[in-house]
Amino acid sequence: MQKVNFQKADSSLSLPAKTELKAFIENLFKKEKTPLATINYIFCSDKYLLSMNQQFLNHDYYTDIITFGLHDEGAPVVAEVYISTDRVKDNAKTHGTSYSNEMLRVLFHGALHLCGYKDKTKANIATMRAKEEEYLKRYFKK
Repeated sequence: MQKVNFQKADSSLSLPAKTELKAFIENLFKKEKTPLATINYIFCSDKYLLSMNQQFLNHDYYTDIITFGLHDEGAPVVAEVYISTDRVKDNAKTHGTSYSNEMLRVLFHGALHLCGYKDKTKANIATMRAKEEEYLKRYFKK
């Protein structure tokens, strides 16, 4: 069984070099010293993710990503990461970057959450952004 999986719920998706990307994400977990059992990335629409945000988190707003760790503390990571391709497209325009660059940032963001990084305080956000940038640079150096 593969450790990193990509699935489509109700969205369009284009990810180049999926095999390389999956290996890179596995390596991210190794670099962060976080054992990985399996992570399923599910790509969906704004509507789909808004419904999940309302149902599971009681949040009534659009978001680009929701990460569910399904493992016990200390056990290898088992997770589902839901990503709105609609939101990623809009965020790419807002931040003046490409769709593929923004998608990679969001993919790494979800993985980093599962490695223990938070983004609720200004200091946590700064650390998270720095880690996202570090992995984007590593990805493009490959």
